[in-house]
Amino acid sequence: MNDPVVPAIELRSWRQFLALAETLHFGQAAQRLHMTQPPLTMAIQQLESKLGVPLFERNRRRVALSAAGEALVEPVRHLLLQAAALPGVAQAAGRGAVGRLRLGFVSTVGFGPLPGWLRGFRLAEPGVQVVLKEATTDVLLEALSRGEADAGFVLHAPGVSAALEPWSRLSVGCEPLVLALPEGTPLATARRLRVAELLAQPLVIFPRVIAPSLYDAVLGYYHRHGVSPVVAQEAIQMQTIVNLVSAGLGLAWVPRSMTQLQRPGVAYRALPAGLGEGAPQCETSLVWSPGSGAVAGRFAAFVAGSLDSAVPRRS
Repeated sequence: MNDPVVPAIELRSWRQFLALAETLHFGQAAQRLHMTQPPLTMAIQQLESKLGVPLFERNRRRVALSAAGEALVEPVRHLLLQAAALPGVAQAAGRGAVGRLRLGFVSTVGFGPLPGWLRGFRLAEPGVQVVLKEATTDVLLEALSRGEADAGFVLHAPGVSAALEPWSRLSVGCEPLVLALPEGTPLATARRLRVAELLAQPLVIFPRVIAPSLYDAVLGYYHRHGVSPVVAQEAIQMQTIVNLVSAGLGLAWVPRSMTQLQRPGVAYRALPAGLGEGAPQCETSLVWSPGSGAVAGRFAAFVAGSLDSAVPRRS
């Protein structure tokens, strides 16, 4: 047999109930509620009628809580406290002080400042839950466009922001690409690197679709030296690229932050000054949609504040 449906009860009715439950005196409860006694008596009767049980036992001498009334006191008190807190919750959410941030990131920023930023942001904004997703730049931009992410750290060639135009962007730094070399090859230990010998080595690189501007920057370096690179293998993640280098498949150009990944069989080398002119670099940017909400903007402001002279800017 189905339970009877109880009509919706307004918070005002629960406030009236609690005032009487705490005073056990209609006159004192009415005074606390800034009303007269007859309307309060009628309101309590209506509440009991809706619930189908008496909440108070009363006679000419005393008012006492019934068993049902006694059971309701603490839940109603908790309900009214929660209701009183709702405006503050809404205001905090509007400021971005509470809520959820769906944050994507490329693997390279995970080897750099991201862990420190997350730790600091958690301390500064304990009301925000950060949900992390590691992915490549192309996947992160797709997630942003579909509304499946609020913000993301992406990788691209310095100053190339055409693909990022739909979003707000904060540059969080540029770094050179360094060479990841198989440890046993002569290039890993050579005192001098010769550009012709270097560019003749098989290349391990990510597919162009993942980060077109960065891919073009790497291949552009080869073309400026009159070389068409021999791509030995493509791989999506930087960690996988480094692992393939360790297996001797070829050399790779990786962001300097990737040198934090110490993999047996891999030697990292920066380009000497003589070869570094026009060498590819990469830029990491935090991007977010203006419609992502206040939490994304608050996180961007936090990251900007952690940088020496960074100010959020529109691409």
